[in-house]
Amino acid sequence: MSRGKKLDIFIGATIEDGWTKVESSHKSSLDDTLLEPSKHFLLFKKEKRRGKTVTLVGPFSLSKNETEELLKRIKKKLGCGGSYKESWMEFQGELKDKLRELLVQESFRFKHGH
Repeated sequence: MSRGKKLDIFIGATIEDGWTKVESSHKSSLDDTLLEPSKHFLLFKKEKRRGKTVTLVGPFSLSKNETEELLKRIKKKLGCGGSYKESWMEFQGELKDKLRELLVQESFRFKHGH
């Protein structure tokens, strides 16, 4: 960049006329429709958090009460900790195979390859 040229960058707001709304091109992945367990197609994800492995499974489309009951039952059977955030269940440890068995018993289905 040569000296003396002004850089013009649009960030989404201008100081003169206040804030402007920037429209997002993608839709939100959260959907309010509730599904029965056999209509779900779940995925597994594995993350490292502070050096520990966390297994994520979801997305779930159940009511809050049903989800909390399911999470409590699974945590008790696995003997591990976990939580429910933004339609995904998080479990402490690498538990993909055990989780798959328990969720299939609850009549959930998985996407091909997961």
